[in-house]
Amino acid sequence: MLSDKGLLRFADAEYEWKGPFYFIQGADPQFGLIKAWAQGDTDNGDDEWGEEIQLTEQAVQAVNKLNPKPKFFVLCGDLVHGMPGTRWKKNQEQDLKNVLKNTDQDIPLVFVSGNHDIGNTPSRETIDDYCQNWGDDYFSFWVGGVFFLVLNSQLYFDSSKCPELRQAQDAWLDEQLAVAAKQKCKHIIVFQHIPLFLSHPDEDDDYFNLEKSVRQQIMEKFHKAGIRAVFSGHYHRNAGGSYKGLEMVVSSAIGCQLGKDTHGLRVVVVTEEKVVHRYYSLTDLGSHGIEKELLDMLAKQK
Repeated sequence: MLSDKGLLRFADAEYEWKGPFYFIQGADPQFGLIKAWAQGDTDNGDDEWGEEIQLTEQAVQAVNKLNPKPKFFVLCGDLVHGMPGTRWKKNQEQDLKNVLKNTDQDIPLVFVSGNHDIGNTPSRETIDDYCQNWGDDYFSFWVGGVFFLVLNSQLYFDSSKCPELRQAQDAWLDEQLAVAAKQKCKHIIVFQHIPLFLSHPDEDDDYFNLEKSVRQQIMEKFHKAGIRAVFSGHYHRNAGGSYKGLEMVVSSAIGCQLGKDTHGLRVVVVTEEKVVHRYYSLTDLGSHGIEKELLDMLAKQK
């Protein structure tokens, strides 16, 4: 599952459809935000993150208990709250790694960069630091005939300090979509931190979505490429909508909730015809696992 930018590394067999499978999407463990948010100091109030450690441990335990095992576990950004260069960031990252290393070794972890990981206005330095810690900021991989793209959405939000990196991602993305077209993949699925939109494709610009003109270009590119769904986080609430058959799925957080959702994870089942997903609280997923309706979908076509 590890891949270099522009250089795909995976078993040739993963090009081929083998039947339904599922993966787990999580977002925003964001070690440090719960206390910072409670205190009204999101810049400097992130000096404790014990609650986030417990929640992420609960998430890992829930994922490890699932049977059958998911193909992978993707975390869609804001791994920790500390911005690049802030006091607690390295400690937060180390504590997150200590929790995640307990993930079942047969369940690969996929990391997506968020604004708190590389900064609201990222630079080559902040992106390089992220890549050294967590892997590439954008890459692709195949699982069972399905093509997955991980994007650095911060380059679409504000690339003013590194315009050449946005240009590089754009060129790479075009190349990847051309590869996908030639391979005749069953579906294409995208992971990025910032949603294209929260509920409506033409909604106003907001901190939690991408700016309208950028959004429109990306949505149209994705639509023309036949991309089935985009999964993101960032909003700390569940939301979503669709654009010309492209589904935008916004998942709430493992960590701090900013709305009325529970700390949770999303189970995503991929069948030959469709992509079906359901958000579970950490408690429900850990106690009861995946419901029968979704398990039955996995059992079909085997």
